[in-house]
Amino acid sequence: MFTGIITGMGRIIAVHSQGSSSHHGKRLTIETPAGYLDDVELGDSIALNGACMTAISLDPASNRFTIDISAESLDKTCGLAEPGIINLEKALRAHDRLGGHIVSGHVDGIGRVTHFAQVGESWELRIRAPKELGKYLAYKGSITVNGVSLTVNRVIDLAGDATNLPGCEISINLIPHTVQHTALGQLAKGSQVNLEIDLIARYCERMLSYQNTVQSGRID
Repeated sequence: MFTGIITGMGRIIAVHSQGSSSHHGKRLTIETPAGYLDDVELGDSIALNGACMTAISLDPASNRFTIDISAESLDKTCGLAEPGIINLEKALRAHDRLGGHIVSGHVDGIGRVTHFAQVGESWELRIRAPKELGKYLAYKGSITVNGVSLTVNRVIDLAGDATNLPGCEISINLIPHTVQHTALGQLAKGSQVNLEIDLIARYCERMLSYQNTVQSGRID
């Protein structure tokens, strides 16, 4: 489990294919800030841009570790198939503060940035999310964007058109600290982002759908 509070900015410095077809995954080498790996052990979970991965080798002296990412994970995430800056978060420990919200590290969908601009001292980030995630997104609710726990300021359901499928646009305010200390500052209009919905919203939706199923008589 994670909290969505980024503990470091890393960089994918090497991507090696595990096979010759799209059915094979990749091995990534990630460079971290100095000292980041001092308390990390082999097999520990680290979230990369919000996707939970397992450290399969560690080189603390060089501030590097490697992970294997499957073809399925590559298909369901973005920003992990090529070199570049990424957000890092170590797995939550039992005695840690829950500074953001409960995050599983499982990406629910890929969103697209529709607007990213400075407003006063802060930044407004708008993201178009897939239609199927719309029911989980609420005003003042939580959303994880590339591993960062954020608060939704506005939600607009959108009909499809010639260039876009139906979806849901959310607006988020980013304070300067978030822009400076996460990889979200690298985003631009058109960028893809990993989205994870609030875990509580997921359970609420399941309870309501199950209750409706029982009341309709489809389950005795």
